[in-house]
Amino acid sequence: MKEFEGRIAVVTGAASGIGLGLAEAFAAVGMKVVLSDVREEALAKAVESLRTEGAEAAGILADVRDPASVQALADGTVERFGGVHVVCNNAGVASSNSLLWEAPLEEWDWHLGTMIMGTVHGIRSFVPILLDQGVPGHVVNTASMGGLITGSSSEAVYMTAKHGVVALSEGLQDQLSAVSEQVKCSVLCPAFVTSNVFDNYEDLRPEAVKSHQETEAGRQMVAGMKQFLGMGMPAREAGEIVLQAIRDERFYILTHPEWASMVEGRVQGILDGSEPLRPPPPIGGLG
Repeated sequence: MKEFEGRIAVVTGAASGIGLGLAEAFAAVGMKVVLSDVREEALAKAVESLRTEGAEAAGILADVRDPASVQALADGTVERFGGVHVVCNNAGVASSNSLLWEAPLEEWDWHLGTMIMGTVHGIRSFVPILLDQGVPGHVVNTASMGGLITGSSSEAVYMTAKHGVVALSEGLQDQLSAVSEQVKCSVLCPAFVTSNVFDNYEDLRPEAVKSHQETEAGRQMVAGMKQFLGMGMPAREAGEIVLQAIRDERFYILTHPEWASMVEGRVQGILDGSEPLRPPPPIGGLG
């Protein structure tokens, strides 16, 4: 895509963090933006903030874990604006410090349902629209640097989901390239970007996850990640990086290219057959 003025973008998980940064970047180049989230009050505030800046923006509540809810988002977007050109499957949840064999199934369902199946639902509802329109379109799936590097022992459930989003996006781009020259896909792999995801973590995590995580180690993890996230890249800057990547038709989008050496280290470990290398301690908050 090269032209953005008057085009329509949809962003899930758009009430804050990277999602809001994406919406702001799209609005700044004249796009009409549909913001979606599960948090009604936060979504209303985000939409109003864009409108105050002169953007044409709408908010549609949706739970990406529910395919009917995502389909309603797609239908509502087309009904309101007549089409869609950029779709950002961005909704995600915060990492956890559960041991894989102890994590409640509700925790697995929360992570995989939001980040993997949420992306699947977005693909199923929006890609047919993008293809049928016969004009340039783009899908951006938010994964994480955690989807490209060796899984951290303290974030294994989360990083499992993010690796899945990367593989899903790679498959989508391969299939799109076989059927369309107009519709492209990118996978966003952010490192540390400012977000209040851990505030939402407190509010949105399932009851079984809350009871499992109410440990001293869990509380320390959340407190530490909140502190690190405050030192991350501004979300609007991440949104600008994504906008440029769409222009350039770049598939892998890294907000922090300096982390690429860890990707090389993981690949070398695979070639060597060695044990996974543990990544360095967090210096922010993975996307």
